[in-house]
Amino acid sequence: MPLFDGALRLSVNAFAIDDGEDITLIDTGSSNAWHPTMGFLPQALSEAKIAVDRIRTVAFTHTHLDHIQGLVRPDGGDGFPQLSRLLVPRAELDMFRSEARLSRFHDRAQPLDPGQHLSANIEAVAAPGHEIGHTCFRATSRGETLLAWGDLVHVPSLQFDRPDITWEFDADKEQARATRLQILALAADNAWCVAGAHLDSPGIGRVSRTETGFRFEPL
Repeated sequence: MPLFDGALRLSVNAFAIDDGEDITLIDTGSSNAWHPTMGFLPQALSEAKIAVDRIRTVAFTHTHLDHIQGLVRPDGGDGFPQLSRLLVPRAELDMFRSEARLSRFHDRAQPLDPGQHLSANIEAVAAPGHEIGHTCFRATSRGETLLAWGDLVHVPSLQFDRPDITWEFDADKEQARATRLQILALAADNAWCVAGAHLDSPGIGRVSRTETGFRFEPL
């Protein structure tokens, strides 16, 4: 288990999908609402030469604070000034609207359902367990598939080899375990690329089967 000064080290990633015109952002990180070592999405977008004005759609995998609080910058401004579509899993709309820090966005949130297409190439996929509305996003292009899977895996050093291990923050541990096993198998058997909120940098890679579990190979 990766430890830093005796504490579990946890990556927090968000993913921008660029279709050549607009950019869809999957999750937004924690801004300054959690640990001070997190909340560097604006800097990461700048390093990637992604102008925040191009981000018009933000979609959440679920509504835990390390995925939604980046809508508001640490200075209080809007993280994405040109935002026109904010998609929140339908089952978690009330949870989202209970976040006082995000009050200016409460009425702008639109329900997101499994099977819904965000664009011609991005589809929402149900992945309940970690949270009631936990959602993955499958993006396809030129015969390739990328699955942005949110919090399917929290501790990569353990949960690929032992996908039966759950996480204390899983709302429904049995469902989270079943979902993880199902989606890991899909990703491995179909040679999909995967992108995980808590996978170690760069947070993107491929999954393959082993005799007893799975293996993650970062890109």
